[in-house]
Amino acid sequence: MTHFEPGILSFQCNICGSACKFPLDQLARETVSCANCHSTPRTRALVRLCAQELVHDDVPFPELPTRRDLRGLGMSDPENCRSRLASKFAYENTYFHQPPFLDISAEIEPDRLGQYDFVISSEVFEHVVPPVARAFTNVFRLLKPGGLFILTVPYGTQAETIEHFPELHQFTVTQVQNKYILTNVTRAGKTERFDELVFHGGPGATLEMRVFAEADLERQLAAAGFTEITIHRQLYFRYGIWWPQPWSWPISARKALNPYGDSAPEQGSE
Repeated sequence: MTHFEPGILSFQCNICGSACKFPLDQLARETVSCANCHSTPRTRALVRLCAQELVHDDVPFPELPTRRDLRGLGMSDPENCRSRLASKFAYENTYFHQPPFLDISAEIEPDRLGQYDFVISSEVFEHVVPPVARAFTNVFRLLKPGGLFILTVPYGTQAETIEHFPELHQFTVTQVQNKYILTNVTRAGKTERFDELVFHGGPGATLEMRVFAEADLERQLAAAGFTEITIHRQLYFRYGIWWPQPWSWPISARKALNPYGDSAPEQGSE
């Protein structure tokens, strides 16, 4: 049972099942707070959402029933999540930079289209090259009718998404002494240089392309064809799911059972 000591949150990690304690005033979305599997509040929220939406249960992942009939795809999911997902579902993790490859912003291999009961994207879409709408559409195309998309991404409450490089086309990132420079040539042939770059995972790692707005995420999902779009804002102390800011919560959305209504999809689209 969840209980409090002065300033300490006692909880069960729903990813590995371990009993955990952590100072509440030090807990944040990306704080490693399980000593066993190194989960964060974000990854615990993600895994809880998988259990709730895929199996309609809310038990720790080790107690979840195995469902090999559910086929899923991840995008660079962290090890503590991907190993557990693979133990319960017919799940494949993919990568942008190594096999098995998947570039969600590029043309999707035909044999993947319409094949998945669920797709997980955790902290990926802020790094996708523009236009990001193409990535949302590609996830929709990967899913079976009725399929589930689970998304986590940093976002704010500002009115619009902030695109750092709105005319990105042909670009390189180079290091000059201790600074990284992005040089872009737009489709119109204009050369741009940016030197205030934000990287996730350390300098020179994964470049941040945008800061999403919550309302724009909902618009992007709806425009791609998703329904049942839900932002899961629940604090859940039992599993150590808490962070102080009222944003960047997990999002779920579904591809309708009959996503095209009475119209058939265009030839070759699925």
